[in-house]
This record gives sequence, structure tokens and C-alpha cells, in this order.
Amino acid sequence: MRIALLAALAFTAASGIAQTFNGSGGLIPDNNTATDFIINVGGLSPSTLDQSHGLVGVCITITHTWDSDLDAKLIAPDGTVMTLFSGVGGDGDNFTSTCFDQNAASSINTGSAPFTGNFKPQSNLGNANNGQNGNGNWILRITDQWAQDQGNLLNWSITFGNNAPIPFAFSSTNIPLVILNTGGNTIPDEPKINGTMKVIDYGPVLRNHPSDIANIYDGNIGIEMRGAYSQSLPQKPYNVELRDNIGAKLDSVILGMPAEHDWHLIANYNDKSFLRNALAYKLFAEAGNYATRFQFCEVLLNNEYQGIYMYTETIKRDANRVDIAKLDTNENAGRDLTGGYIIKNDYWDNSNSWLLNYHPIDHPSYDVHLVYHYPKPDVITPQQKTYIATFINDFETKLYDVNFQDTSNNYLQYADLTSFLDYLIINELARNNDGFKKSSYFHKDKDPVSGWNKLFAGPVWDFDWAWKNIWGCSIFEATDGSGWAHHINDCGPDVNSPGWYVRMMSDTNFQNSLRCRYENLRHSILDTTYLFNYIDSMSNVLDESQQRHYEYWGHMGLNTGAPEVESPSVSYSEEVLRLKNWIRLRIEWLDNNIPGNTVACSWTSTPELTLEKTFRMFPNPANEFVVIEINENASSIDGFVLRDMQGKMLLQIPNTGAKNHILQTSGLSSGIYLLESVNRDGITNGYSKLIVAH
Repeated sequence: MRIALLAALAFTAASGIAQTFNGSGGLIPDNNTATDFIINVGGLSPSTLDQSHGLVGVCITITHTWDSDLDAKLIAPDGTVMTLFSGVGGDGDNFTSTCFDQNAASSINTGSAPFTGNFKPQSNLGNANNGQNGNGNWILRITDQWAQDQGNLLNWSITFGNNAPIPFAFSSTNIPLVILNTGGNTIPDEPKINGTMKVIDYGPVLRNHPSDIANIYDGNIGIEMRGAYSQSLPQKPYNVELRDNIGAKLDSVILGMPAEHDWHLIANYNDKSFLRNALAYKLFAEAGNYATRFQFCEVLLNNEYQGIYMYTETIKRDANRVDIAKLDTNENAGRDLTGGYIIKNDYWDNSNSWLLNYHPIDHPSYDVHLVYHYPKPDVITPQQKTYIATFINDFETKLYDVNFQDTSNNYLQYADLTSFLDYLIINELARNNDGFKKSSYFHKDKDPVSGWNKLFAGPVWDFDWAWKNIWGCSIFEATDGSGWAHHINDCGPDVNSPGWYVRMMSDTNFQNSLRCRYENLRHSILDTTYLFNYIDSMSNVLDESQQRHYEYWGHMGLNTGAPEVESPSVSYSEEVLRLKNWIRLRIEWLDNNIPGNTVACSWTSTPELTLEKTFRMFPNPANEFVVIEINENASSIDGFVLRDMQGKMLLQIPNTGAKNHILQTSGLSSGIYLLESVNRDGITNGYSKLIVAH
């Protein structure tokens, strides 16, 4: 009672005359069991909750080890859901006299166990002050999302008073809007629970409102949390499976991406620029490889704002994703057995992986496991396991042979050179500490009738902790842009790297190929002007929504997520500038340290980002309009396509036969776009950057 009285006095001082209602506690069961604790509020006066008088505070006391296991939501009588906290406190214990007050100086996201005192909750308590009747059942729903330790709610209370906070203001967005609904049910790590999803995108000219008719998707889903470390952060990432009315998987085109039923919603809590994954995926794709497509969006979950997400494809076998042959359980001999496979270097256990016969050359005491990704561990047959393990062993045998530099009979019989080079370059450009030890994918297709298909590196994945300086190992701490990320085994990683690139980088021929490929990309997609134009264009698109994101989560200027060397940025513009400055230093170091020479360099496979002489545009930069003038000798143009820098198609312009075509740009946001000329088969035969500046 003393704790509840102190809480009431604290809120009374802040809010004038207050009314506090106390609730009892109880057991918090383990492992994804949601428990509801109820306070029946009666006699509240005035009963209408609004800015003049409404919900001002919630206090709790919980005993529990590993606080980050817990998710706590307050549910108002009208069903409004407010997240008090989720995934905070790490391995710390308990919440002791923890009070949530929208006017508190610090967010719960920045506190530490046992969180004694006043904190801003992760949601806005003002969401309850929406004109509803405050009398009725108020529910504190606590979910322990992991196994091994249960706890107890000792007591809790809610307080109403004057000068109450107002609801979080979200009315519309200039980027796609994703609305998720689980009926208030907490989303577990697994399995997927039922829900619905609406996807709204009327851009780029019109805005997207929660009340708009869903023009992209409006239907059933299964949803679960995804990721490992990212689950422990306040903004949760999700796997989404599209489903029809009877629960079967449903393929659908989403935001211009090819039809599929499996998707990710990637949270950006740990990436304050929002661009680290996007930039890596874009570059790997523009180098000629498959990378997951994506679109930025804002998300509402059970009518509660969640911030900026990346709606992305999952890494899976599909004709429009990792385009390799389907491998059925009855294909266990001959050519059928040879593919396709997707494997990865990632978190493993004895049921989902196999132990390699070779140890990393730089750390011969390290064991390395590779994980079955496709076919899945519970589906892949013994014969298929044996085949892919034998193929990798044959590759490593050649790689670690004394004659591994013999170009007529070496490891490149088994490994696709271009994809391995591109994977190395993009991950080293970002100095990605995860790129060589986990989230590291490889794939192999079914063999042709004669010969065999090689192992391809990629797709690239997971750059949350990349493009910045990270404490914990000298490779990634360096502030001058130096250090080889593929030497990750020197850092005593949580997942051992096979170290293939360490061996390859001692091959003179591989070094020369690397230098050649790097110089080729430096004159196109790795040109700093091109990189910075993309960053500026995307940050401009996100400039409006980032303000809501940081108002909601409250962690701009605070140390959250990755242990960064520098003190945190205090604004979004500073974060974007830091990203560009970091890239500039990193490229300068790579320019001076990529080994090899370009004496025999003849790389021509990467499309140059320059205009073929099919058309020209003026004025550029454009304000109200731009004139597209077709070259007299360019008879193959059937029309034009305007895309944003994410690759999303915005407009199609048919070729009317006139020499000049007018494109109105007044309705476009300021930024950089790509205008492509296409032939009658829809194949691009020329493109140029269009800059819109209002």
C-alpha cells in the first residue's frame, strides 16, 4: 500500500486532484502465455477521458529475472492498447515501483533494471484519453515471451488526473501504410497467430490514411516475431504469411514486388538512418545479383503506431527470389539430387546443420557448421544432406589444397567467382561484422545435363550493425575506415566463420579479379556521388515519417542497440551525414588496400549508370516539368518508366511517336528518380537520373 500511495502522491503533484485505482497481482507464467490482470474502475469523475481529465499514470512492481522477456500492455475499456514496455532491461531483474508517466524525463527504453522511478512508456498513455468512458475494466496484459523463468506481479495501479496527455497524432503518411490487427493478442516468437493486414499505397502524389480503402492488400495473415537479437529491442520485427479465408497460403503482389505469401517486416530500431540494409540490398542487386526487394512503410499494430519498417521479401527458393530448382523429397538420385539448395552460416544446432570437415585456415581450432535453409531441416532427406555436404567438402578440399592457385583445377570449379567477389565487396564496403559469420547465405542450382552448377554467394542480408564503428573488436572499432570484416574469427564470434575468404585472399588470381571487379563497380554503383544521391533521396522521402518514428520511440540521441563507438547522433540529419562521412572514409581505405592489379581487367558485366544515347532530359534538375527528347536514331523506344530509387515503378509513359514528351514533376516529392526507356518487350535500353527540386 505504501508504494501505491507514493505513486498516487507523485501523480497528484503533477496532475492536480488525482484518482488512483489499485489492482492485485499474481503469477506471470512462462513462455508466451499472456496473463490478464484487471482493475474495475467505477465512480470515476468526470468519467469522460480527455485532455482536461484522463489517464495520467500506471505503476507496477514485478519480480522477474531477465526483464527483456516481458511484454506489458495496458488495455482500456474501449479496447485501446498501449504498450508500457517490451524487450527492455536485458538480463536485469525486476520492475520495482516502476511508474509510467507521459511527462517523465526519460523513456523506459533508456532505463535499466529494476526501473525504479518515473518513465515514459513505449506507447503514449494519451491514446486512452480519446473521449471514452473511463469506467469499466482496465486490463494489464503481461506476456513472458521466453522460457526458463517465470515471475510475479506484486501490485499495480492506474491514476487519472487533470492536464492529461493527448493521443499520439497519426493521421496520414507519404509512404506506404501497413495496418496489422491481431485482436489485441500478443505476437509470439512462434508459432504464427492469426491476424489481418491492410496495405495502403496511393503515392507518390496522394497521402495514405488509416481510413483509406486498402488498395494493395486487405486480408488474412499469420504473424510471428522474427530474428534473434532484434527481438530483444522495443520495436519488434515480424514474419508475415498471407492467407486466404480458409487459412491456406496466398500469393499476392505487394507494393510492386512479385507475388508471394512469405514476407518480413524489418524493424529499424537499431538503424537510426533506416538505410543500412536498403543500401546493401540495392548495391548487391545493381551489381547483377538477386537481393531482397523492399519498400519502406509505416506500421500500425492493433491501432497502435509502430514506426518505420522495411516490408521485404524473405530469402527463399522462388522463381522471383532465389531462382533455383525446386527440390522435392522424392528427388534423391542422379541429376535431380544436385539442386537446388540454400545453405547459410548462422546460429545452428545439431538438428538443423552439419559439421564441416575443414577448419578455418586462420583459426584451425574452430569448428564450423552450415545450416540447411532450403530444403528446410525438417524436410531435407538424408541423401540430400549427403549431397550438399559432399559438394561443400569437395569445394573446401580444392580451396585448401597446396595447388589452390592453379587456375586449371582449383576451387573456382565449385564457386561462382562473380557472386563471391560481389558478396565480399558489398560486405567489406559496409564492414559488416555479421556478413561473414551469420546471416551469410549461399545457394546452388540443379546441374545442367552436362557439367555442374557452382555455389553462389548471397543474397546479402542483415546490415543493422554495419556502416558504422562498433565496440568489441578492433576490426570494427577503427574510426579511420580501416579493417577487414572477413577476419571476423579474430573477434571470437558467437558463430564461427568458415574463413573461406581468408584463403581466397591469398590467391593472386583472386586478388586481381577482386581489384578488377572493385574498380568496375567504383566507376558505377560505388561512385560516391551516386551513393550519396541515393542516400539523400531516400532520407528525403523518410524525413516526414522519421519525425513520428522518433517522437514515438524516443531514442534519437540515446545509446540503443549496437554498441557504437561515437556518441549517438542528436538528429536524423546528423545521422544521415555521419553515414555518408563513414562511407567516404571506408571507400578511401578500400581504394588504397584492395589487393591485386587491373593489368588484365576486362570486366563488362555491370551496367554503367550512364545514359545510352536514346533520349535526353531538360531541365534537370526539374521543378514543374521535364522534357524527354528522343534521339532520332532511337527507333526501339516503346515508352518510358519512372522509378524511385528503391526501384518502385511510379509512372509509365507511352511513346506517342513525337520527338518530345512532357513529364509533369510538380506532384513528385523532391529527390532523385530513374527514368528508363524500354522496348516493346519491356526491356530497358537506356536510363538516366532525374533530379526533382522544388
